[in-house]
Amino acid sequence: MMRIEATTLTSYDHLVRPDAVHGDVYTDPGIFREELGRIFSRCWVYIGHESEIPRPGDFKRSTLGTRPVILCRDRDHRVQVLFNRCRHRAALVCLPDSGNAEGFRCDYHGWHYRLSGELAGVPYAEAYEHLDMGSLGLGKPPRVSSYRGFVFASCAADGASLEEELGHPCMEQIDLFCDLSPEGRIRLQAGVSKLAYDGNWKLQMENSIDGYHPNFTHQSFFAGMRGPGGARVDMFDGNSTALCRALGNGHTLLDYRRYNASHAHARIEALQASSWGRRYYQDLVAAHGEQRAETVLSAGGTHMNVFPNLVVLGQQVRTIRPIRHDRTEVLLAPALLEGVPDEINTQRLRAYEAFYSPQGGGIHDDIEMFSRVTEGLRCDYDPWLLFQRGRHREQEDEDGTIVGQVTDEVSQRAMWRRWKALMETS
Repeated sequence: MMRIEATTLTSYDHLVRPDAVHGDVYTDPGIFREELGRIFSRCWVYIGHESEIPRPGDFKRSTLGTRPVILCRDRDHRVQVLFNRCRHRAALVCLPDSGNAEGFRCDYHGWHYRLSGELAGVPYAEAYEHLDMGSLGLGKPPRVSSYRGFVFASCAADGASLEEELGHPCMEQIDLFCDLSPEGRIRLQAGVSKLAYDGNWKLQMENSIDGYHPNFTHQSFFAGMRGPGGARVDMFDGNSTALCRALGNGHTLLDYRRYNASHAHARIEALQASSWGRRYYQDLVAAHGEQRAETVLSAGGTHMNVFPNLVVLGQQVRTIRPIRHDRTEVLLAPALLEGVPDEINTQRLRAYEAFYSPQGGGIHDDIEMFSRVTEGLRCDYDPWLLFQRGRHREQEDEDGTIVGQVTDEVSQRAMWRRWKALMETS
């Protein structure tokens, strides 16, 4: 199979400090090549969700690092992750972003592959003296696994299992996200918003779990939400009871559970004011029990990074795709809930559209900041980016996670510790 080799370029001790990182980690193409070999060739990388390919023949294009892959469901209903590269002369065999197909045919010379990846046919095969079709199927990552429908792949033949890599605190957050459905299932079939920016992929990872920036970067959006005489959004204030949390293995969280708890009873009562809201609450209680139902409603889902390329946030699942050291694509998919009244999913879609859609009022603020950071990195007078906020007051919680106030940079420091550890692994 394809390999991106990792070679030692530099000592990362000189680039990543406990409270700061050097600008070269965003701008050096050599470091980007190292990342492809040491992170995206070894870690469990998010590929897609099983709900995106519900029927045999359904497929979607994705990436494993920079490697093009196909996520599909074969005729035996098995989920497959296949490298999107013809075994003959390397052309892509799947071009549409998604769809349904009987198999995959290379348009260059007509080689045809089954949904399982097996080579099914070669035009004019009699011209080959020895053609072992059984060994020429589409390549596959050595390991593929899933949790609650989230499909991951790893190019490492051995190593920690997916469950070990995610860890209990991370899986607990995915559970909270999925259990907002009485059936315990989400559905990513409401389209995808695609963004791209000229900057490094780690800028999006840092930003997604940054509780320090919303009051400033998104102040116009919050002002619009407030309206004349409305309540001010105080979740991201310096004295907010919301938290940020390092979950282990580079996975990080903006944790609103304590903040939401003070409003939970009123929110649940307001939900039941409508007939459909009451039905939704009753269905959750019937499925999960009253205590669990109120726990997931109070949490309201999650706001989490799963290192290195997945964000599960509010009403969406976000995939980060590194293209080059200075180019990144981001795919945002609204997450609907199975088994709920239509009004619930309509609310989720409207909330997603308000902030994250192309016409939304928030996500473009972040893209603008990534551009400004990338421009600012050209100035190497002082090359260090600081992640000092709240370091003196972060604490280890009972579950072993590291926690700080929501505006602290606990999450970013944790992400960079994991990045450095992986980059220094031989």
